[in-house]
Amino acid sequence: MRAVPITVTALAAAFLLTACGGGDDSASGDGENKASSASGTACVAGDLTMAAGAVNAAPAAGDTGNVTVTVTNGGKECTLEGFPKVELEADGSTVSVPHDEAAEAQPLPLAAQATVSFTITYVRGEDGEGSLAAKTLTCGLADAPATESLDWSYGAVALKDGDKPDASVSAFQVAGD
Repeated sequence: MRAVPITVTALAAAFLLTACGGGDDSASGDGENKASSASGTACVAGDLTMAAGAVNAAPAAGDTGNVTVTVTNGGKECTLEGFPKVELEADGSTVSVPHDEAAEAQPLPLAAQATVSFTITYVRGEDGEGSLAAKTLTCGLADAPATESLDWSYGAVALKDGDKPDASVSAFQVAGD
């Protein structure tokens, strides 16, 4: 009698592992930018809209500021995974904003019409040499081209190591957390 429940349990576990191991959505070949997801329902960049939300702008050079970007899912239920892709553009040059080294991205389910957010933390720079006079913020899904352009009106961003923005981006999080 004991062998039957163990066998059924083993078969069920094998089935679940096989089902979860599915395919890789990133090679779907449909040309759409997607965030990968363990559940197979990856968010499609074209279904997401982004807008600058709460802002705690850095008032002076050397101060730290935060810009929250709200992401709304205009499509079907999906899952976001990883960090958002964020770039700052200034005078024809584009620099990537690295993710926060202390943060850990977790898969985040996103219902239709639901919102999540992420935060860009930056150090304001002096206008001129040693700073990036950012005018545009572009955002998108991890490992995909940035697709949403937003105005950057929060002052110059300090540079570190000569050409890297003194800024970081958080993982996606439930809006308001």
